[in-house]
Amino acid sequence: MDMQEAADRADGILDQVLSEIVPAVQWAHGPTSTGRCDVSRMRVVMTVISEERRGSFLGIVDRFWRKSGYKIKAVNKDVDLPAIYAQTSDGFGVTLSVGGKGQAFFEVDSPCVEESEVAESTAPPNGPSYDGVYPLPRPNVRSDFWSSGAP
Repeated sequence: MDMQEAADRADGILDQVLSEIVPAVQWAHGPTSTGRCDVSRMRVVMTVISEERRGSFLGIVDRFWRKSGYKIKAVNKDVDLPAIYAQTSDGFGVTLSVGGKGQAFFEVDSPCVEESEVAESTAPPNGPSYDGVYPLPRPNVRSDFWSSGAP
């Protein structure tokens, strides 16, 4: 596998987990980064995830990753900045972390692969693309469900 193939695999992993989140959240591409022999893809959730809904959000992802055979490496249960760290059976690291203002970040890191050029992701975001905008804005999309207060 080369770095482009690893980036494509990372996009597939991200597509799968985001498709499991119902109701859907809006997301934009975060930066793609490459190392000497690895590649990382990120997707940034632009939907506000309220404090009251964070547990549900993380629970959906945790259950999907476990059902998919991912090994859960660690869970950060911090109330304000929770995270889940997992690994696929083929060695890709996957992370869901929640940052300030309820913004969620999905990141997939490849294992060491053959060096190659890496193109930007061709997966279209399901909201504004924010091409050329860095850093991305804080979450700015309200959801009747994900952004709401106590259930």
